[in-house]
Amino acid sequence: MSEGNIGGMNEALGVVFEVERPDRVEARMPIRYEITQPFGLVHGGATIALLESVASRGAELNCDLEKEQPFGVDVHVRHLKSGRAGSVLGVATLDREEPSHGRAGGIKQFWNVAAYDDAGDVMSEGVIVCRIVSKEKLAARG
Repeated sequence: MSEGNIGGMNEALGVVFEVERPDRVEARMPIRYEITQPFGLVHGGATIALLESVASRGAELNCDLEKEQPFGVDVHVRHLKSGRAGSVLGVATLDREEPSHGRAGGIKQFWNVAAYDDAGDVMSEGVIVCRIVSKEKLAARG
């Protein structure tokens, strides 16, 4: 089990990471009653949580966790279709990095994300931005 699987939201959603590289992360989430909306379809919020999880895991793999902290800071996802059974595959690929000009500084990473159903059709797609900030700067901010 990877560090990205331990506890919290990932455990609650049943997320299992299958590919973990600094440029690409993939994870699968089973479609269960607990992640559906009242009409039996996968809830868009569950899909977004999966996509933020794969992008955040990618950011973790690109930083020194002893000295830096990654954060998801911006989510733009559009839903194209939903599902009722099977699983959802979340994929994040690193598009680019650029300096963050916020008060804490650091680096912003732009992750292209997509969720796929078992047939390989795109369910949702978009961009998630993660910021990697030094723990020293975070401590100085209080």
